[in-house]
Amino acid sequence: MKTLKYFCWPALMAVFMVFASATDAGKETKRLEKSTQVLKDFAEMKESIPSELLKIAEGIIVVPNLINAGLGIGGKHGKGVAVVKTASGAWSNPVFVAITGGSLGLQAGVQSVDLVLVFKHKSTLTKITNSDFTLGGDISVAAGPVGRSSTASTNVNLEAEVYSYSRSKGLFAGITLSGSNISLDKTANSSFYGSSAGSSQFSKSTSTNANIVALRSAVSAL
Repeated sequence: MKTLKYFCWPALMAVFMVFASATDAGKETKRLEKSTQVLKDFAEMKESIPSELLKIAEGIIVVPNLINAGLGIGGKHGKGVAVVKTASGAWSNPVFVAITGGSLGLQAGVQSVDLVLVFKHKSTLTKITNSDFTLGGDISVAAGPVGRSSTASTNVNLEAEVYSYSRSKGLFAGITLSGSNISLDKTANSSFYGSSAGSSQFSKSTSTNANIVALRSAVSAL
């Protein structure tokens, strides 16, 4: 009986670990699906990200349901995915990221927004492999110009490195991102890709995973 017990325990633990891994991977799959839907929703809006900006963009971050809350002191938190243009010009496999931040000022309540960040240079994102970075501190960020074929905005020359677009209930919503920190979601990358080196996916664009293919297609269709 003891022999059977010692045999069953490792087997049960192995089954549990496989089940837990599958559950975690399911969370990442949901994040990919939500991010893809956010991109599709943005593409269908009458006024969205200008084609001129998208032509020069080398990186995109999508954060579904970013929580923006505050009562005097505000905070932001959300998890999303990032892609960059590879050497071939195709969009890379997604890398899972997280964004957190705080701010001071007159604010109250809780707001959930879908956030899209457009990066002019992919090197800004690929450097995240070794460390995180702060929007408005390490990297300049500005509210993105709106208009599918117009560059008319408060920053006509597109001088910022990152342009932000946030949407709430189908409409564009203003949100301050200065001071927000973007970092690798190492746990999510490990869960989905099977290793802690998820950021290496920035150099890859050949995955046949249906959710990854859908996400890359949605980015291309913006």
